[in-house]
Amino acid sequence: MKSLIEYAMRFVGVPYVWGGSNPMAGFDCSGFIQWILQSVGADPQGDQGAQGIHDLLLKAGGLPLKNPQAGAICFYGKNPSQITHVSFCITEHQIIEAGGGGANTTSVSEAAKHDACVRVRPIDGRKDLVEIVLPKYPLWVTSGQ
Repeated sequence: MKSLIEYAMRFVGVPYVWGGSNPMAGFDCSGFIQWILQSVGADPQGDQGAQGIHDLLLKAGGLPLKNPQAGAICFYGKNPSQITHVSFCITEHQIIEAGGGGANTTSVSEAAKHDACVRVRPIDGRKDLVEIVLPKYPLWVTSGQ
């Protein structure tokens, strides 16, 4: 898990761009999570938003958790059927997310105006956390190799 967290941390500062799905053009929240999960073969196939990632991770055997832990995915919104944001746990207290922007943040220059980027935040920095899911990672990810 340590290497996956280190990999995710390499993207701190990449601009938040709505619909972005790679570090060259920028990430939105779901594009960033899919990029991380893809690096270890745990990405639900296709281009999903936060709700789609949630639903597909659970369908693929992801484990809902009561408490955050490194490697878990945090979902935010009104309830588990109305998810609007997603982040990646790097510790039991911190997440890394593509955030600070929204649907109008469609370019790197717009992201710069709003300080919208991949960033580290406390898990309890948002009050709309609705579910935490530990993806079904390949064994080599969880064994620390």
